[in-house]
Amino acid sequence: MRVITFILGLLFLIHFGGFAQKPYSVKGSVVDSVSSIKLFNTSISVLYAKDSILCKFTRAANDGSFSITGLPKGKFTLLVTYPGYADYVETFSLDSVKTEINFGNINMFLKSLLLQDVIVKGTVAAIKIKGDTTEYNAGSFKIEPNAKVEDLLKQLPGIQVDQNGKITAQGQTVQKVLVDGEEFFGDDPTLVTKNLRADMVDKVQLYDKKSDQATFTGIDDGEKTKTINVKLKEDKKNGYFGKIDAGLGTDDFYQEQAMFNAFKAKKKISAYGTIANTGKTGLGWQDNSKYGSSSNMEFTDDGGIMIYGGGGDDLDSFDGQYNGQGIPTAKNGGVHYDVKWNNDNQSLNTNYKIGSLGVEGSRTDLSQNNLSEDVIRSTSDQTFDNFMSRQKLDGIYQIKFDTTSTLKISLDGSVRNSETRNAYLSESRRGNDTLMNVSDRKVTNDEDGKAFNASAFWTKKLKKKGRTLSLNVNGSVNQNDAKGFLKSGIEYYGQTGVLDSVRQIDQYKTNKTNNSALRSNLTYSEPITKDFSVIFNYGFSINNSSADRKSFNLSESGYDLLDRSLSNDYSLDQLSNQVGAIFSYRKNNKTTVNFGTRASAVRFQQVDEYTGTRYKRNFANWNPEASYHYKFTQQRSIRISYNGNTSQPGLSQIQPIRVNTDPLNITLGNPDLNPSFTNRFNASYSSYKILSEQSVWINGSYNFTVDPIVSSVAVDPSGVKTYQSINLSGKKPSSFYFSTYLDKKIKKVDMNVGVNVSANGNTYFSLVDNILNKTRSFNYSGGLRISKYKQKKYDFYTNFGPNYNTSESSLQKDLNNNGAGFNGDASFNVYLPGKFRIGSDCNYEYRAKTKSFDENFERFIWNASLSKTFLKQDALKLSVTGYDLLDQNKGFNRSAGGNYISQTSYTNIRRYFMFSLVWDFNKMGGGVAQQAK
Repeated sequence: MRVITFILGLLFLIHFGGFAQKPYSVKGSVVDSVSSIKLFNTSISVLYAKDSILCKFTRAANDGSFSITGLPKGKFTLLVTYPGYADYVETFSLDSVKTEINFGNINMFLKSLLLQDVIVKGTVAAIKIKGDTTEYNAGSFKIEPNAKVEDLLKQLPGIQVDQNGKITAQGQTVQKVLVDGEEFFGDDPTLVTKNLRADMVDKVQLYDKKSDQATFTGIDDGEKTKTINVKLKEDKKNGYFGKIDAGLGTDDFYQEQAMFNAFKAKKKISAYGTIANTGKTGLGWQDNSKYGSSSNMEFTDDGGIMIYGGGGDDLDSFDGQYNGQGIPTAKNGGVHYDVKWNNDNQSLNTNYKIGSLGVEGSRTDLSQNNLSEDVIRSTSDQTFDNFMSRQKLDGIYQIKFDTTSTLKISLDGSVRNSETRNAYLSESRRGNDTLMNVSDRKVTNDEDGKAFNASAFWTKKLKKKGRTLSLNVNGSVNQNDAKGFLKSGIEYYGQTGVLDSVRQIDQYKTNKTNNSALRSNLTYSEPITKDFSVIFNYGFSINNSSADRKSFNLSESGYDLLDRSLSNDYSLDQLSNQVGAIFSYRKNNKTTVNFGTRASAVRFQQVDEYTGTRYKRNFANWNPEASYHYKFTQQRSIRISYNGNTSQPGLSQIQPIRVNTDPLNITLGNPDLNPSFTNRFNASYSSYKILSEQSVWINGSYNFTVDPIVSSVAVDPSGVKTYQSINLSGKKPSSFYFSTYLDKKIKKVDMNVGVNVSANGNTYFSLVDNILNKTRSFNYSGGLRISKYKQKKYDFYTNFGPNYNTSESSLQKDLNNNGAGFNGDASFNVYLPGKFRIGSDCNYEYRAKTKSFDENFERFIWNASLSKTFLKQDALKLSVTGYDLLDQNKGFNRSAGGNYISQTSYTNIRRYFMFSLVWDFNKMGGGVAQQAK
């Protein structure tokens, strides 16, 4: 019933948007004044007469005809332009009497035939395409007073911004937003889009940002990031602006934010601070994963192994990220500074961030493990109280020595500490519902970490065009020191459900990890012919690491009895040499073909400092690659690629370390593991027509692995599971992904409509009690997206569609997790008289019951707000917002993988109301900035 209600609501929004337009329109045909030839693809623009700001635009059809609908009432200027011809300009008006104007045949005159006394009015183009860059002239688009860059982006053809601030351009997610080509508080795009004023913007540039190496050599390495560059007006680079946002809610919720920005010519300085317990974890904190807390050793891309983070293997640790589970309390702040000097030949970009995040809550996990002849159903209740604080300083210095040589130096360092408090109460039962075990476990962990990274990238262009030399050197140091307690009590039950034995664990654990690494890569490019070139590279790296884990049992005098079976002290030394050659063929800026390989030889030695035992491994990694990229036009292309890579087993898989963090789930190492090899095939097609605002994005991939490393689990009668990684020859785990996205502007109703269809799946193998288990999981989904923006009147956005999931295990085919679902999002804003605005957004989620879970899941989250602005330029805004009005925001998740399926319920933020006061202040260019009217 709620699905029907949701869809009817969407249809109402669409109906409202479609019929809110007056039937004002213009049409005509464009011809050559002498030969009467129809001028195909002529640019026709309708400008507001009072300020020449763009209202609508289109291109003439094959027969020279054009039609523009959905125009508002008012006075306008028609501008018709065609290369080699003089611009045609004519003013006109639309009102209730004259709703349509037919300009008939518009005769265009060659400039060579014009008399000197003919005056032609010019205007700045709203959109330009320069090579791979689409450039929007911000002054051609209307903006509200106090509008932010996000509001401007919503009006640009081919760019969409959803209710969470996620930016999609030409069917692809925008990952980076720059200001005048420079980073602004790191890689979080919303820092710019939600805080920078739109009236400061001169141009918005959209392009695929290449890697530093590809930008330098001119040889495409396939690494591209969809990027928006916001270019500021020259007169807006002097002055200051900012925002203060204070919010107080019911149930003790609060959210405060302040930001200040000062620009002066080549200098920018910004500062911000946030404090909230509403899930707003802070501006720019998304890059925390780069410096989060974890404790693993893994093989790097060059074939080496590194240890990073702390905690983890022995004690749970908090990574400092909020995933929607629990109630968060976040405090964050930062300062940004960048400057250019010496005719822009030198620049400095630096950031300092400080913050903390605490999360409290509880969760319940229901899981099912499929065995060869039985199942284990488990229930686990967890309470958690986690805290993390961090400080980070980073900087980038660049110098251009001359026209041929540059140097880029990057530095960053961070310190952090975390506190983790987890308590678990769980039980497991057999398929006949007899009790297997009951566990009561508490884990505490305190961790301190330090990280430092430095890199230098030097480039040199040699005399011959295309011949270059570059050197990249980087080093890193990571240190972690963790201390904590494990207290566990387990009751084991026999086959009949009668208590068999009890085990108690009370231990103090320490975990110290250190990692230092030095890596270098020398690259040389040589043009063999005009269209054919090669890049040679040689890399050398050294890595020294250590991991010292100790477990102490409780005695009468304290925790002083070292448990050697659960303690280990390992040191790791490795040396890696890598060579590679990548050939590149490029023709007419349309065809690009790359192919080649990289190979690395790694010498690895691990020493058990307790016993003196040495584990030595000498291995080679092989990484072939090939790609084909063809541009039909600047806005339409196809790309096909292949990558293969050798994957060495991770250190946690091969080293014989016994860990008892969870005594019911034990992991053992396997030093006899062999590497696996994975083949990856990818293909994509993209097409974007800027004037008709139509985009198509199709992407697909297929992967399979030879000699895979898989999990083998043995389950004893009391339910204790022992895991070990093994090689499974003769089987090839595989996965695939396919998605297609189509977006088009429907001009008759002035709406953007998008359709997406996707499918993905994987086949995975494992061993359960030495019996092969084949797991197959698939997901199919589709969606329809509709959006519309009408300045000073209303806007709305919706995205909804069905999905279907399948997941089954060969061990227990009848206990699959196959089921349908439906997801939908919608939002709207309506501008009312008196500077009032009402807004609302909602999210609907439905998951049907399956053979594994006999209950449907349904959730409808509805938020609404009312706001009013005051003062000149609407600088002050007062608002009240209700979150989760129906009180249905239930923390819930279902997942499946390997031989298990699970369902999780957890504490999260439920219904509350927030009262906010926001003040935007601005003094740029020596006075108060004026908005475009």
